[in-house]
Amino acid sequence: MRPSHIALAVLVTAIWGVNFVVIEVGLDHFPPLLFSGLRFLVAALPAVFFVGRPTVAWKLVVGVGLALGVMKFGLLFVGMNQGMPAGLSSLVLQIQAVFTALFAFVALGERPGRIRLAGMVVALAGIGVAAADEGASGPLLGFTLVVVAAVGWGVSNVLTRKAAPSAPFTFMVWTSAVPVLPLLALSLTFEGWDRDTQALASLDWAGAGIIAFVAWVTTLFGFGAWSFLLRSHPASSVAPFTLLVPVFGMSSAALFLGESVSPLRWCAAALLVGGVALASLAPAPRNRAVQRVDTPAPALPGEDHEAHASR
Repeated sequence: MRPSHIALAVLVTAIWGVNFVVIEVGLDHFPPLLFSGLRFLVAALPAVFFVGRPTVAWKLVVGVGLALGVMKFGLLFVGMNQGMPAGLSSLVLQIQAVFTALFAFVALGERPGRIRLAGMVVALAGIGVAAADEGASGPLLGFTLVVVAAVGWGVSNVLTRKAAPSAPFTFMVWTSAVPVLPLLALSLTFEGWDRDTQALASLDWAGAGIIAFVAWVTTLFGFGAWSFLLRSHPASSVAPFTLLVPVFGMSSAALFLGESVSPLRWCAAALLVGGVALASLAPAPRNRAVQRVDTPAPALPGEDHEAHASR
């Protein structure tokens, strides 16, 4: 890769890592489900009126939108609102690589291979260490919600791989439109009309800037730049950069939010990142039934849909 393209890949992963800090700050301005709904609303509008119809089946657009927008980001925001630290959230979400491999085996017949299986075991060990650390010092409910959010990311990865959209940006815009109404409905149901209207009525420049960052910078710019890199280079050269996301996430959370990183958490980070690296760099799995599609599965937090949505 050219030095400029390497710099771009590092910039995108830095944005996605810092995005967890932005989410943490945003939760002081908005209830979590409303926050997530506004993020996708701003990402989808007005772009949805200019990109044309998606080139894949609507059921896949809806499936990815619900899995990624409602399940992944909805639960991520709620989990962080329950006290899950921003840095640890950026790390735990990387377990999506394990869920993606498991779901791809069940749905697509992709056998992971011994090296990838070993990486999955190491990554799961990292999650176990992180859970032990969080269970002793933080809210276990928030930790559990973020793990389930990673499950939703894994589901969306497999559905996106099945869709293999020829126009990924169009696909991303439409999948951003899908979760808006469900998230707003869930917010009204669980967070209440009064809380939502109060948050909107008190919207200031800081809150607007946070929404703009998570919608336009982490989603639209991040996804567009990542798609450019994937078009310019093999996925095997680009995908490993996603391992920098928890590095930037944990370091920015420590710098801007004052989050401490315990020895157990460093151990968990080493195991999880090492395991995901093994799984990501292992030879590509074979599909038993059909020829493998070379569209890469998503690998990031915030925000992105064929390849990552985010953050």
